[in-house]
Amino acid sequence: MFSFIFLIAAPRHFSSEGIGHAASLGVPLSNLLVPLSGVMAIVGGLSIVFGYKARWGAWILVAFLVPVTWTMHAYWKQTDPAVIHVQQAMFAKNLSMLGAALLITQFGAGPISIDDLKKDRESVAETC
Repeated sequence: MFSFIFLIAAPRHFSSEGIGHAASLGVPLSNLLVPLSGVMAIVGGLSIVFGYKARWGAWILVAFLVPVTWTMHAYWKQTDPAVIHVQQAMFAKNLSMLGAALLITQFGAGPISIDDLKKDRESVAETC
């Protein structure tokens, strides 16, 4: 469930609309960085969905979330109260996702992940 937002939002990172929106917010090299962030969202999201190298995938999402949160949801730069409210909520949402990603970097994807199944097989092989 955690990865869903990254996977459904990623296609916009490859669109002229998404790139233009980031450029309008002052993202430098948006033609390069926005699609790169889309790749990061897809790779990190899929890694966690499948539980394969989930800790690495979570670190990719951390690297995605920090600059995206700071640049795309800079509510303190806004003047319209409605825009401030929405961007403040988006900023808080991203902070919560950053916290979740950091938890996954430490604890992995869980007991039904590919990583955990692989670990179980290795421990069985060591005991034989």
